[in-house]
Amino acid sequence: MTNAHNGPFVSRESLVLASGSPRRRELLADIGLDFEVVPSRAEEPVPTPGEQPTEYALRMAKLKTMEVAARHPGRTVLGADTIVVLDNWIMGKPADEADALAMLNALSGRTHQVITAFCLVLPNGETSSRFVATEVDMRTSGKAELKAYIATGEPMDKAGAYGIQGIGAFLVDEVQGSYTNVVGLPLRSVLNCLLEIGAIGVANA
Repeated sequence: MTNAHNGPFVSRESLVLASGSPRRRELLADIGLDFEVVPSRAEEPVPTPGEQPTEYALRMAKLKTMEVAARHPGRTVLGADTIVVLDNWIMGKPADEADALAMLNALSGRTHQVITAFCLVLPNGETSSRFVATEVDMRTSGKAELKAYIATGEPMDKAGAYGIQGIGAFLVDEVQGSYTNVVGLPLRSVLNCLLEIGAIGVANA
């Protein structure tokens, strides 16, 4: 179990986070939740022809969550998937440094969307899925800056090849919408869902 920090909320049920993302883990622990981290083993297929970004993100989040829920029946399981979308280009994690540079070059000086979909599987097997989209304005960055950033290694496990909560913060001009959504989990929406189903509660209430 992840050791939660002192926070305003507490876990009421046995919660499983179907993700190995340290960002998602920190967001949930920071508000006081206890949970088990079980990274999904589900494959990540590419978008199908004509599949809209929101549909793809929702499909991926459900695939990841259902895979973990099948191994942990009777538990409340939360999974998520984050994508970066520029025009109709759905950006996942870069395949290599050249791919990362292509992504960052394309994003430079432009506005893109970050979409995070999340899925909850309840102990009775019912599922609930939602998504949140955030607009992100990027500063214009030179190729030398982008190559130096890629050399840090940070972009290689991030959708869109940047991490707003890390070194990649220098790439961002403005965020219009949920900041935590760009980090990897739309905390307000997830929190509301967990409160609605009674999986979590207010501390000392």
